[in-house]
Amino acid sequence: IITSKYFAIPSMLIMLALVLWITISGANYPSQILSNILFSVEPGMYDFLVGLNLPIWICEMLVFGLYKTFAWVVSVMLPPMAIFFPLFTFLEDLGYLPRVAFNLDHLFKKCKTHGKQCLTMCMGFGCNACGVIGCRIIDSPRERLIAILTNTFVPCNGRFPTLIAISTIFFTAAIKNPFLSNVSTAICVTLIILVGIGISLLVSYLLSKTLLKGESSTFTLELPPYRVPQIGRIIYTSLIDRTLFVLSRAVVVAIPAGVITWLLANITIGDMTILNHIALFLDPIGKFIGLDGFILLAFILGMPANEIVIPILIMSYMATGSMTDYSSLSELGALLTSHGWTYLTALNLMIFSLLHWPCTTTLLTIKKETDSLKWTALGFIIPTCIAFIVCFCTRILYDFLMFVF
Repeated sequence: IITSKYFAIPSMLIMLALVLWITISGANYPSQILSNILFSVEPGMYDFLVGLNLPIWICEMLVFGLYKTFAWVVSVMLPPMAIFFPLFTFLEDLGYLPRVAFNLDHLFKKCKTHGKQCLTMCMGFGCNACGVIGCRIIDSPRERLIAILTNTFVPCNGRFPTLIAISTIFFTAAIKNPFLSNVSTAICVTLIILVGIGISLLVSYLLSKTLLKGESSTFTLELPPYRVPQIGRIIYTSLIDRTLFVLSRAVVVAIPAGVITWLLANITIGDMTILNHIALFLDPIGKFIGLDGFILLAFILGMPANEIVIPILIMSYMATGSMTDYSSLSELGALLTSHGWTYLTALNLMIFSLLHWPCTTTLLTIKKETDSLKWTALGFIIPTCIAFIVCFCTRILYDFLMFVF
């Protein structure tokens, strides 16, 4: 059934939606509890630093910039990863993932790429940097490069919170039943993921016809037998090798971003902060693709870690001067709509989040794996151009439909 002609793809989509539903449903409460614990430390930490007679601006930068970023990344990333990675490792240990590669091999063959690229894409769901490293399993240098350059089109764990929050607020908020709401959100995110996979295949085909011409190499895959998963291996591999490894790297690169964001939000030039000046400068570009300057700035400042895009955006809209959490999705929805958000804004933000440039960790990994500034630059330029083109086309289509109807 799992590798049959008619049931293979539908069963894969159901499996993907099921994994996303379990992750979304299971991560909500632990994430909220962890957030409450970490943010409850904030006042005491601030009082402690003030008690050391440090300048107020240093105390605020360390607490509202550095620590708040740390608390946000950990509370947002840890629960979903602690659920997603064990599920992923369970399917891997069970022997299901090689069958996914078998099912999608013909699609990659048509794109002149390697069937193993599917496995690296699966790894990218957890972390695109891990997906890039996973491209080592592809022997052909040409096909390995294509897999590396297109891995970012698979949404990583850091982009899931943004996709889940926006889809819940704008596309499934009308559903009052919590179970049905989570199912609908999982379906929305699954559809977005399918768009990313489609773009990945299209770009792979274009690269194989232009910069990286060639035919796909022979792919011999011996499907392993189904096995009883080893619980100890699943726990160790998913939590130690993957969850803590990815989380630690995200924290290391996100903390400096939090400090920089705090400085931009608290240093004024004239009657506005530097943050507002940059957002106003970016606003025409943002409107051109159906977004705004604050959204573009949030993605730029969130480049070290995609998890901090939403808090930076909230901070920018509320002008609080520090990274800000929201107590409920309904409050976040009210804030966004008060700043002119429409269904187009929500859709294009999800598309842009899916397709935009890789995070800093992934770019550094691309540089390490390719040992080339050229391919690293292309790893940034290709998804950025595609994100702008797709969002622009979506905006034109939306404007046309509004004009007609």
